Amino acid sequence: MTVPDGPRHARIHGVGGYRPERIVTNEEICQHIDSSDEWIQQRSGIKERRFARADETVVDMAEAASRDAIAMAGITPDQISVVLMATVTHPYQTPAAAPILAERLGTNGPAAFDISAACAGYCYGISLANDMVRAGSADYVLVVGVEKLSDFTDKHDRGSAFIFGDGAGAAIVGPSDFPGIGPTIWGSDGENWDKIMQKEPWTGLRADMTSADAGSVEWPHFAMQGQSVFRWAVYTIAPVVDQALAAAGVTAHDLDVFIPHQANMRITDAMIKHIGIPPEIPVARDIAETGNTSAASVPLATARMLNAGEAPHGGLALQFGFGAGLVYAAQVVILP
Repeated sequence: MTVPDGPRHARIHGVGGYRPERIVTNEEICQHIDSSDEWIQQRSGIKERRFARADETVVDMAEAASRDAIAMAGITPDQISVVLMATVTHPYQTPAAAPILAERLGTNGPAAFDISAACAGYCYGISLANDMVRAGSADYVLVVGVEKLSDFTDKHDRGSAFIFGDGAGAAIVGPSDFPGIGPTIWGSDGENWDKIMQKEPWTGLRADMTSADAGSVEWPHFAMQGQSVFRWAVYTIAPVVDQALAAAGVTAHDLDVFIPHQANMRITDAMIKHIGIPPEIPVARDIAETGNTSAASVPLATARMLNAGEAPHGGLALQFGFGAGLVYAAQVVILP
């Protein structure tokens, strides 16, 4: 039996992002809830978000972000061994979105699958891609974080209507002459599974449609216990970033950029304080313009910061995702 000689290094070779054209302001959101632009910004830091067109799918958005990542990486689609899509808003139980994306991109029949890890999905995907490349089971892995959360947001829910947005981010992970992805510190807290969840199962929707009152059937929406999630993120899992830094053998002062999941500006501020990020180090604050895009959050911010010159190419970044499950993952990476 022949197996790879041993672990090789891996790194991120390219990233890309896609934001839908439509800008949705807080004022528009407040047409359906009893709130205000001032209250939303004070509680979350969100000024606006992007919503995809009605006919725009997660695959459409993922394709746009993926093509940018492929171009930056300097590879061709037929070099991709695996397509991994992190999403909780592909509206089909099956087939997965990844094989459809693989076909769209003109790849050569790679392994393709979706993962459901909500806002931590992209960081989960980077860890899986790193392991695949290092073990020799893949050469180049396309990792996509994409969400169309507008399809699953209750516009009348005062606690969540203003939070979510749509978008896609992608990365190419491949072989490297140096270690480019640090150890991932990840885990779950299933005891708090109900803090962020879809209100009703799909089977409940089917049962409702067979009832006498089928005309009032409500599409399942996502709901979140905001204060509970805030406390969990700030007080329970913030130490995960300390562990990720230690596992990579670096300190906060060695970083060139911090890219946390864009969940809430106050959570980001609390994490900066906890980690002790020096004030001169850039921190992703894309939530102000994008809202919470779940699995797309970290790669979207990464692509924008690189394109805008806020993050240096080849710089050292700490990225951290956390969300429904409750699940979390953090790793230090070298930017492409």
